[in-house]
Amino acid sequence: MSTQSSTDVERSGSQDHPASSDGFVRGLSEAIGGPLGGHAVPPEARPNRFWTAARIVLALTCLTLALHWVQKSPCQDGDWQKNIQYTRFCYTDVLALYYAEELNQGKVPYRDHAVEYPVVTGYFMGALGLPVHALGQKFPGINQGKWFYNANAFVLCALAVATAAVILALRRRRPWDAAIFALSPILFVTATVNWDFLAIGLAMFGLYAWARRRPALAGILLGLGGAAKLWPLFILGPILVLGLRSARLRAAFTAIGTAVAAWAIVNLPVFLAYRTSWNRFFDLNTERPVDWGTFWYIGRYLDGKWNTGTPGNQGPFQWLSDHVPALNWVTYALFGLSCLAVTVVCMLAPRRPRLSQAAFLVVAAFLIFSKVWSQQYVLWLLPLIVLARPRWGAILAWSVAEIGYFTAFYAELLGAGGKPVIPEGTFVLASTLRLITVAVLCGFVVRDMWRPERDAVRSTYADDPDGGELDGAPDAPWVAQLRRPQRPSTPQPPEVPVTV
Repeated sequence: MSTQSSTDVERSGSQDHPASSDGFVRGLSEAIGGPLGGHAVPPEARPNRFWTAARIVLALTCLTLALHWVQKSPCQDGDWQKNIQYTRFCYTDVLALYYAEELNQGKVPYRDHAVEYPVVTGYFMGALGLPVHALGQKFPGINQGKWFYNANAFVLCALAVATAAVILALRRRRPWDAAIFALSPILFVTATVNWDFLAIGLAMFGLYAWARRRPALAGILLGLGGAAKLWPLFILGPILVLGLRSARLRAAFTAIGTAVAAWAIVNLPVFLAYRTSWNRFFDLNTERPVDWGTFWYIGRYLDGKWNTGTPGNQGPFQWLSDHVPALNWVTYALFGLSCLAVTVVCMLAPRRPRLSQAAFLVVAAFLIFSKVWSQQYVLWLLPLIVLARPRWGAILAWSVAEIGYFTAFYAELLGAGGKPVIPEGTFVLASTLRLITVAVLCGFVVRDMWRPERDAVRSTYADDPDGGELDGAPDAPWVAQLRRPQRPSTPQPPEVPVTV
């Protein structure tokens, strides 16, 4: 394998043009005359131009987020009469939890109230919520919930723009890949439903630090991200596996060690002072039953078609739904087996897979087999799939399925307290299509790992622009030996005696 790094190739190469390299975009471009001609002057060769690809992408990200804010505006005053939060698709946990977590009463997270989120998210809620409450005490006429939502929306949208900037920084020769993120309908409908961009931003900064060969900083950022939402810690697994394949374990262990240290340091004050409150997040996730739209929800619905659900006449999904501790262990086991499968693919693939490919597979496997899949969790996958497989067609199909689920979910919520809005089977179908499209994306990523000549990113870069210390590194000798095909020994002809 070539030891030329992707950074070296980046300095010497030109930008990728999706209208030429991506079949879906090339087909769309026929409506405006087709791809850029061979004799045309490419945009990056034009001096003194203001609207570079990166600036266009960042502007599109800001536009999408501005439209998202407008779409959420009917709910900002907190006057959710006649289920307006569902009929206008503008529900957000940020506003609802300002009251549910008693921030409106000036209660300090964990000390005065057991917040249901990991500590960095709780710190963030308090850092914005308590000043808003103090302002409301000074000026009783203001709508505290609206101020709290808008303060959070500003920071979360800034982190979303930073995420787009990180994608651009990691793909300098493929800037239009970031447009997949910027124009995503997923970003439009879910950006501020919850505090997920806090973890996403930290995770993306961590990936950028890793790509820039700063494993200690990468670990700190991933550890902080894991203290906001657990999933950024999952990225450490692919770092370890790929570090093992390329014999770059020192960098991998540095990232893992600093991640554990950062996670422990920010958790320790709450753990020591307010242990019961600290346990709330873990207790809640242990006790939660099967949630809307998950793999287990779909299975329970199908079980109900052949079983009554009464004791002695239950399908396996119905039984697991009634026995949450057993369900927890099954989900852990399936996620563990998925991680093992990703490890095998990473070790046996013809070339060392790219970090973002393995990271996407691990996070996607967690969501596929989790008993909880909240509507905004899809944001976890969006920047990772852009880095792992920047193909517009498949991502658009997945986005359509996600929007279909989003609308069906709100219809299901509308009918939860009375007359159903849509048949239960319609919601299950929408959930199934979402699950299938995520699984299909996983299949495409695995195919690219197994057939690296089909990898869009490696058609532009020599190896792995996200790899950091792994970029351009050869396989460890034992991995090369493991992958070397065993040739059958050729039988030797019998020795013929020679007569003198």
